[in-house]
Amino acid sequence: MSKPFPTVTLNNGIEIPQLGFGVFQVPDPETAAAVTSALEAGYRSIDTAAIYGNEAGVGQALAASGIARDELFVTTKLWNADQGYDATLKAFDASLAKLGLDFVDLYLIHWPTPARDLYRESWRAIERLAGEGRVRAAGVSNFQPAHLRRLLDGSPLVPAVNQIELHPGLQQRELRELHAESGIVTEAWSPLAQGAVLGEPVLTSIAERYGKSPAQVVLRWHLQLGNVVIPKSVTPSRIRENADVFDFALTDEEMTAIAGLDRGLRTGPHPDTLN
Repeated sequence: MSKPFPTVTLNNGIEIPQLGFGVFQVPDPETAAAVTSALEAGYRSIDTAAIYGNEAGVGQALAASGIARDELFVTTKLWNADQGYDATLKAFDASLAKLGLDFVDLYLIHWPTPARDLYRESWRAIERLAGEGRVRAAGVSNFQPAHLRRLLDGSPLVPAVNQIELHPGLQQRELRELHAESGIVTEAWSPLAQGAVLGEPVLTSIAERYGKSPAQVVLRWHLQLGNVVIPKSVTPSRIRENADVFDFALTDEEMTAIAGLDRGLRTGPHPDTLN
């Protein structure tokens, strides 16, 4: 067994592994095998969502793993169609049943869907779930600064995490600064831009220097920024490679060179317009 991955402490004192395993777009029948490979490679944080349709596969792998529940960190997300107070409570129960768990470690509002304007109602429901101990930490995903500020103004519960698209091509500086001011951890989805940045000469030359892949260099960059990161793969060798990022460190010059790759490159929808 590899040694445990480093953790980041959330604003309520709970620790989240800094490197987790994402299962976006993994079909449910393949999910159990992928999660099992990740657990064998040392991952303990698994990130799913109601809309992925694979919570049951995640639950199967966790149940079969024999790993104690308190060693695992499980995240799932509320889908847009289920926003609103009562609907959120119902959707959470459904997710929990599919996962086969008594609680989740992190529950996120998946998108703000601002035109529907229900995210504050959903957050009230999540406050209740957190108060009942069924959600150990509560957070959001894809919230822009305006959505976050509105949530912070209306609630005593500060999101523990905002999970956003973040990679060298889209570095989200304004959001990361707001997170730092507010005590919110930045979690990166699409941390490798689905491969779109991996051919950048800056990254390939750093990778050659360390005998690593460009993907490993990008994951290392995230870790050194303090981001929580959830790369996704179904290939066991790639799953292991993504975890092999703790035996080298980028210099300040290399971090600065990667900072220069920001070009507003989105691989997913824009949170202001996805409704």
